[in-house]
Amino acid sequence: MTSSTKSQGPPTLGFPKRYGITDPISEDLPNQADFIQTRKLTDCLKSYGVFEDDLELQHREKVVKKLELLFKEWLKEMCVEMNVPELVTEKVGGKVFPFGSYHLGVHSKGADIDALCVGPGFLERKDFFTSFYEKLKAQEEVKGIRAIEKTYVPVIKLNYEGTEIDLTFAQVALKSIPENLNLLDDKMLQNIDKRCARSLNGYRVTEEILSLVPNIYNFRLALRAIKLWAKRRNIYSNMLGFLGGISWAILVARICQVYPNAIASTLVIKFFKVYSMWVWPIPVRLRIVEDYYYNLPFWDPRINLSDRCHIMPIITPAYPQQNTSFNVTPSTLTIITEEMERGLVIAQEIQQEKADWSKLFETPNFFEKYQYVLNYLEKNNYCHVQNMRTYTLLPKIRTFAPKLFLIVYHF
Repeated sequence: MTSSTKSQGPPTLGFPKRYGITDPISEDLPNQADFIQTRKLTDCLKSYGVFEDDLELQHREKVVKKLELLFKEWLKEMCVEMNVPELVTEKVGGKVFPFGSYHLGVHSKGADIDALCVGPGFLERKDFFTSFYEKLKAQEEVKGIRAIEKTYVPVIKLNYEGTEIDLTFAQVALKSIPENLNLLDDKMLQNIDKRCARSLNGYRVTEEILSLVPNIYNFRLALRAIKLWAKRRNIYSNMLGFLGGISWAILVARICQVYPNAIASTLVIKFFKVYSMWVWPIPVRLRIVEDYYYNLPFWDPRINLSDRCHIMPIITPAYPQQNTSFNVTPSTLTIITEEMERGLVIAQEIQQEKADWSKLFETPNFFEKYQYVLNYLEKNNYCHVQNMRTYTLLPKIRTFAPKLFLIVYHF
């Protein structure tokens, strides 16, 4: 059973174990009102179509299994081509590890799958992006495949039987890849290629998050709510200076740690209460990560001057720890903080039964908020408003106001 499907039963209560780097803020058990609000929250999330049905989930699982079979088959073909001893060829193995939102169990309908392919150390990375790429391309189930090697984390993107897949690759210092391979063993990163370390990082971080929350069921439901809220409020984008999926997951996981017995509705309310008062740049972290000095980039503002410039550090819980929110700027932090404060006001109204959960997920009125900006841009021929959600932006705006371009493009 994959982590995306396990622990889907009802929440259990009472956790003597300490999670995270501090003691809990509260270990209060949920009351009847909390359960009622959680049911209302779940119904609201269903109305937005954030849950996949069983058939869709089973299809995803089958796709991952088929890709793993193809990967194992390719590894054996490479062994034959390289004249590897038959005994090694037979036991070469190979594994495909889903990670990201799918592995966390919080993916939405139609979302892509991030997956890590792990192969033995005698292979060359380029073979994955050439030979395996060609093998995938030859499959009739595969559409729109492309290899993107010149990026921070090299990836093969494809559509397999209607499901979008992002495949990354990592070699480990083993002759064969067993089924029970433990990628959380930090020693596997010793003397590893930095590109492989980056590829491994996605899975390792996802696994650590799941292991560091008291109750996966409550964590998943609360994270689904926060992700929907962030997307509806237009602050879900690492590329545009806001926060990406892994940042939101770490933020929610930390709330789960300090309120270990709380259920989803309470966790969402506490999320807004805690982070609307958070004093940045105090970092959010789920555990203390030790630096093993394997010559891999390690976030540490005490040593690295550039890390001191990060204004909203949200730190990964796996070695080598990284800041997931390094793209946040003073302007985007202001917007995020404003949205947190708005969320707190609405969450308190919901708790007092003065509002429904749907109010939390209302989308902002861009035209009302930025009417003077848009009027100025139109007047000076920087952009033309075609309709209520679409803009034709002229190249001038990039040099005129880069930050403004960011905001207009984002919405």
